[in-house]
Amino acid sequence: MRAERAKDGRAPVFMGIVIDAEKIYIALKGFVVDIDHWDKLNGSGKKSTKQGRDINKYLEDVRWTMKDHYRKLELTDAAITAEKLKCAFLGLKEEQNTPMLSELVKYHNDQASTLLSKGTMSHYFVTQRYINKFIKQTYHQDDFKLSELNYKFIADFELFLYNHRPKDHQKKMDTNGVLKHLIRLKKMVNLGSSLRWVDGEPFKGFKMRKKAVDKEFLNEWELQRVEEKEFEIERLNTVRDMFIFSCYTGLAFIDMVGLTPENIVTGLDGEPWLRTFRQKTLVPVNTPLLPKALALIKKYKSNYRAQVSGKVFPLISNQKMNAYLKEIAKICGVSKNMTYHVARHTFATTVTLSNGVPIETVSKILGHTKISTTQIYARVLERKISEDMSILKRKLEKS
Repeated sequence: MRAERAKDGRAPVFMGIVIDAEKIYIALKGFVVDIDHWDKLNGSGKKSTKQGRDINKYLEDVRWTMKDHYRKLELTDAAITAEKLKCAFLGLKEEQNTPMLSELVKYHNDQASTLLSKGTMSHYFVTQRYINKFIKQTYHQDDFKLSELNYKFIADFELFLYNHRPKDHQKKMDTNGVLKHLIRLKKMVNLGSSLRWVDGEPFKGFKMRKKAVDKEFLNEWELQRVEEKEFEIERLNTVRDMFIFSCYTGLAFIDMVGLTPENIVTGLDGEPWLRTFRQKTLVPVNTPLLPKALALIKKYKSNYRAQVSGKVFPLISNQKMNAYLKEIAKICGVSKNMTYHVARHTFATTVTLSNGVPIETVSKILGHTKISTTQIYARVLERKISEDMSILKRKLEKS
């Protein structure tokens, strides 16, 4: 308790509340004290005067009232905060002071949209739709109080994602699909904690499951088959060329279609380099151009569609690209699910790592911010194992 001196020698009293390092003050309305009867050091009335003892009786009643509100809040699921205790003491409705989950999601998306690409943001909007569906189905309401966000909410949301079957999909979501939505929700909740909108740590103790998945890539034979195949339909030849270009540069689809002639520069070594940014992370990518990639750039210099758009290659949508790649895979006898991202995996695995390029170099070329991300691609092929073991055999024979 503290009292602040007024001009007439009387002062209002403020009660301080501290919970988890959060401190707020409440004015005890209508209660003023004579400073001469106030013990500033102990924050109470002076025990040596009758008026001071009367002040202490009142303050003791206030403390018991506050303890009673604290015990009532303990019976709820939500974590107790100084702000909640203040609202309970003053008789305020919690809804007036409690942000809603929709507010947090909107705030996150507004902030993230300036830092993340449209493609990445679209995934957050999908997660937002799933959260809204979950709240309506589980709680029969349109929004959810952040003060009630807890471990159970997250566990129930995970179960909802596993059981939900979208109308436009045949299959339910797999483990890694569920994980992506949970990771996005966790980022939003962490932001809410930083803003002090979320109490406690709702994700504490929650285990995020991830299933190891082998990423598709073309082996040496399959890559050569696709490279050398000439198609009767010109659009398939164009799509094949763009795919092969990423097999030798490691570029993702969005980065490949965004390339302009200005991205082709001369490096310090006097050789042609590719200089751009990953749209997904805005990480710079500087890559010496391999001969096959350089040959494709030269091939499309005079392409009318590429010239009109001001790009290195003609424009095409990701959806059409993947549809045509499935045609190409069938014609070439490649049984794998050949999407454009397979080209990036092929660059990491078949073209670089299996040919002895250090993983640190591959990570830099791919624009990864963590080498652990590149290690997903760091598979060792049978041919590489055979070569390495042959070298070892020769060394052992000489010794």
